[in-house]
Amino acid sequence: MNYSSLKQQVGKKVASKQRYQSEEDHPKVNFGKTGILISNLGTPDGTDYWSMRKYLSEFLSDRRVIDYSPWIWQPLLQLIILSKRPFSSGAAYRTIWNNEEDESPLLTITKKQAFKLNKVMKTQFGDNVELDFCMRYGNPSTETKLKELLGKGCSKIIFLPLYPHYAGATSATANDSLFRSLMKITWQPSVRTIEPYFQHPSYINVLAESVNSAYRQLNEKPDVLVTSYHGVPKRYLMQGDPYHCQCQKTTRLLKEKLGWKDEEIMTTFQSKFGPEEWLQPYTVKKVAELAKNGIRNIAVIAPAFASDCIETLEEINEEIRESFENSGGEKFTYIPCLNDSDIHIDFLKDLIIENGSGWLS
Repeated sequence: MNYSSLKQQVGKKVASKQRYQSEEDHPKVNFGKTGILISNLGTPDGTDYWSMRKYLSEFLSDRRVIDYSPWIWQPLLQLIILSKRPFSSGAAYRTIWNNEEDESPLLTITKKQAFKLNKVMKTQFGDNVELDFCMRYGNPSTETKLKELLGKGCSKIIFLPLYPHYAGATSATANDSLFRSLMKITWQPSVRTIEPYFQHPSYINVLAESVNSAYRQLNEKPDVLVTSYHGVPKRYLMQGDPYHCQCQKTTRLLKEKLGWKDEEIMTTFQSKFGPEEWLQPYTVKKVAELAKNGIRNIAVIAPAFASDCIETLEEINEEIRESFENSGGEKFTYIPCLNDSDIHIDFLKDLIIENGSGWLS
């Protein structure tokens, strides 16, 4: 091959390489935005048996929630528990279901929270930010919403689990879901996860304001405010889960902010499941004990929940209320979760900005 022929072939290869590297042949890449993904617990798609079974199977199969050996737990769950529990859980959900939207209150409220947060973030940061919500269990999934944010050009993700307190069964499993989703992404975004905010001064202020606001609407101040937190097995505390300690600290800080005495507020735990001992005192038993001891007027608040859900609207406001009233109690006030209230949205906005330093501008 002479020099002239070699030069022609090299020229063709260079031209071909340049052609394939041209802008026309390169896929369009959206890049540079900051995505904010808020994560809540989850919800069934409906109250029928199969919708409930699908949701409960996903939830109760999470090793962060139930850490028994799958060889023992899964046959028990799939063959016995899920043959019955979807019926009772479906009945409980039907008492609080948002029939107009055909969805659970948790989904309705989380949608409103995301809508309001997106509006205030867009107002402050414009199109440089995208905000959405996901559910740890059920729909919309973490993976689905993460991919949507990436598709909108988000190369940085701020992830906010809507749990004020850390627990393996809440914050940790929400983060697990995010991290598993990231494993499937070819070009991963940078990620920040927002730590639990159980002792954040602004969170305590918002909690105190919600209590004061509720009390202002009552003719008579309740004798006791019961702060009811979702329970976990006591064994988890012994293994190093800080949830119990964080709940106790929230109650103490709330008491100090309100300027109350020790006997005016107490910490309890609800939603016990299975044969193990869970964190105590149990809310359902404690309110009955209060009534039997002559306390006739109580209020209950659930600081561990950012949104009202089955555990608050049905368990607290129905089951726990009945326990109190059937034991002689007369006045029971349930103080709603912070939900999409303006003070809650303002706090969450500030929390996101606080954790988005250098990314939000």
